[in-house]
Amino acid sequence: MASSALRTSFGDLEYASVGGGLLLRLWNVIDESRQWQEGIFYALCAAYALVALIALVQLVRIQLRVPEYGWTTQKVFHLMNFVVNGLRAVEFGFYWSVFHYKPKVLDMILLDLPGLLFFSTYTLLVLFWAEIYHQARSLPADKLRPAYFIVNGAVYFLQVCIWIYMEFSKGAVAIEIAEIFFSVISLCAALGFIIYGGSLFVMLRRFPIESRGRQKKLHEVGFVTGICCTCFLIRCVMVAVSAFNMEADVHVRNHPILDLAYYMIVEIIPSALVLFILRKLPPKRVSDHYHPIK
Repeated sequence: MASSALRTSFGDLEYASVGGGLLLRLWNVIDESRQWQEGIFYALCAAYALVALIALVQLVRIQLRVPEYGWTTQKVFHLMNFVVNGLRAVEFGFYWSVFHYKPKVLDMILLDLPGLLFFSTYTLLVLFWAEIYHQARSLPADKLRPAYFIVNGAVYFLQVCIWIYMEFSKGAVAIEIAEIFFSVISLCAALGFIIYGGSLFVMLRRFPIESRGRQKKLHEVGFVTGICCTCFLIRCVMVAVSAFNMEADVHVRNHPILDLAYYMIVEIIPSALVLFILRKLPPKRVSDHYHPIK
């Protein structure tokens, strides 16, 4: 009986080994296939274009609903979503040119810039929630908006400095620094959602008056916080790993499966879900929760 069980165990291990080898060979075939690369990158292009279209349609609906308001936070958020996803769609639509730009720094700029805009788009949502939380708690909120612009300005300035360093250094260290920096700002975005999304969620749960609107807002804040925090944490980890492991690099053409998984998990699916959750149009009359950007 023992020998039979041992043979069965070895057989299972051998079967698993063969299966793993087949998956590895399939992975390598797809990585090296021009047809698979085209299919995956054009699929990413179509997915980003669809999300960009959804954001644009929602922006138009909001404008038609409240044309008397200026550029509100909600309108800017949808506009930035349209820009980010539109840039990604163009980027993957012309992927062959993008991934073959020389020098390498130009390739990195084209791939990193939409990621920086994605950071700015969703930290704008953190800013909006922070303003609501501070106003509800009678805390000073006048410094939150300047802080948003200062933080984002510093991020773009440092990123430009890194790109300049990459151009002149021509070494792998510069690329590692760029990846680590991107990982750090992704972690900061996740922490922002945890702090202000979590605080607003707890405040809404403790609100004494039960209402349908309160429950909807509670679910909205909870789901968006969870989605955005998760996607930024995953991005943080994956970018940090790719800084020291070239096999995990998502900035190259010959990792199409990894690119598909990465961009679907950290940008496309989160953006689509957040746009769906925040699809409610603003009221036509003046609301305390609908603030124009000053």
